Amino acid sequence: MSGGELKYISEAFASNWVAPLGPNVDEFEKEVASLVGAKGAVAVSSGTAAIHLALSLLGVQKGDTVFCSSLTFVASANPILYLGADPVFIDSEPDTWSMSPSALKEALKEAASISKLPKAVIIVNLYGQSAKMDELVSICKEYQIPIIEDSAESLGATFKGKASGTFGDFGIYSFNGNKIITTSGGGMLVSNDTDALSKARFLATQAKDPAPFYQHSELGYNYRMSNILAGLGRGQLEVLEERVAARRAIFEIYQQELSPFLAVSLMPELENSFSTRWLTALTLDETLGVSINELLESLESENIEARHVWKPLHMQPLFAKNKNYSHSKNENISEKLFKTGICLPSGSNMTLEEQKRIIDCIKVTISNGLKKR
Repeated sequence: MSGGELKYISEAFASNWVAPLGPNVDEFEKEVASLVGAKGAVAVSSGTAAIHLALSLLGVQKGDTVFCSSLTFVASANPILYLGADPVFIDSEPDTWSMSPSALKEALKEAASISKLPKAVIIVNLYGQSAKMDELVSICKEYQIPIIEDSAESLGATFKGKASGTFGDFGIYSFNGNKIITTSGGGMLVSNDTDALSKARFLATQAKDPAPFYQHSELGYNYRMSNILAGLGRGQLEVLEERVAARRAIFEIYQQELSPFLAVSLMPELENSFSTRWLTALTLDETLGVSINELLESLESENIEARHVWKPLHMQPLFAKNKNYSHSKNENISEKLFKTGICLPSGSNMTLEEQKRIIDCIKVTISNGLKKR
C-alpha cells in the first residue's frame, strides 16, 4: 500500500457508500480510461469477469470457437468454457513470448477453409509487455474477427506509444493482489465502444431492467466492484508510474548481474515497446547442466520463492482435447518456454539486499552446473 488509499476509503466510509457502485467506482473508471486513452471503462470484480463480459458482448455461445493465447493463466480461457464455447490455443513467438502472428495466421486460414472462424481472439500481453499488436490486429482485420486484449499483467505498458489493452475491441486489466497495482480483487473492461460498455454495466449488475420493481429479461451477473475497493484502486493508480519504475529497475539489476552467463536469457523487450516488467522471467539453456527444477530447489533452500512460467493451456488436463497451433512446424515456443523458463521475485518493494541474495544463489547454482559439464 502507498498510504494514499486511505483518503478514498475514508470518503467511502464517511458517505456510507460501501456496497458495489458509488463515487469511487465512477472516478476509478474515468481515471483508468483516461490513463490508457480509451473512451470508457467498467470496473468489475475481476479480470476474469471482464473477459466473460467481453465474450458475452461479442455474442459467444455454445458451439462457437474462440482463439486464445496458450502461454497464460487459466483465467484467460475459463470464460470461454463458461459460455459453452470451445477454445483453440495459439502458440507464443520468441520476441515477446506472447501470441505468434504466424500461428494465428495459420489457425485462421484453416478455420476459414472449413467455414468455422472464431467469434473472437483473446490475445494475452504476457508478464507486463505488449504482444506484436500491429501484426495481430492486421491478421484479425483480414478475417473480421474481434479482439479481446487480455492485459491483466500489463497495465502501464505501451506498444508504439499506445497503451496495452487499447488495440482490440475490448481490453481487460486485473487488480488482483499480485498485480502491479491492486484493489485486493478486481478488474476493468475498457473499450471505445461506449454502447457496448453500457451493456456491460447492465449485465454486470444482474441485468436489472429499467422498471419500478425487480424485473429481469436477460441473464446477468454480480460482477460490479465495490466503492471501497475502487477507492483502494484510485490510491494505487497514483503510484503506478513508481511501481513500473521499480519493476524495471529490478529487471535491470537482474540483467546486469546475470547476462554474463551466456546460458541465461532474460525475457526480451520488443522494439518500440515499453514493458512494465511485472515479472522478471528468464530461460536457461538446456545444455547448461542445471534444470529449472534444480534452480527452483536451490532458491527454495534459501527460502526464496520463484516459479515456473505459465504451463501452456494446451498442455493442461482441462484442455487436453482442444486444438492448438504452434509457432512453426518444428517448434512450439510456449512448450519450450515452460520447459526452460522461470519467474524470479520481482516485487516493487524488494530491497537491493534481498535481490542480491537471490542473484548470489542463482550464480552459485549456475556455476556448479557449469563445473559439471
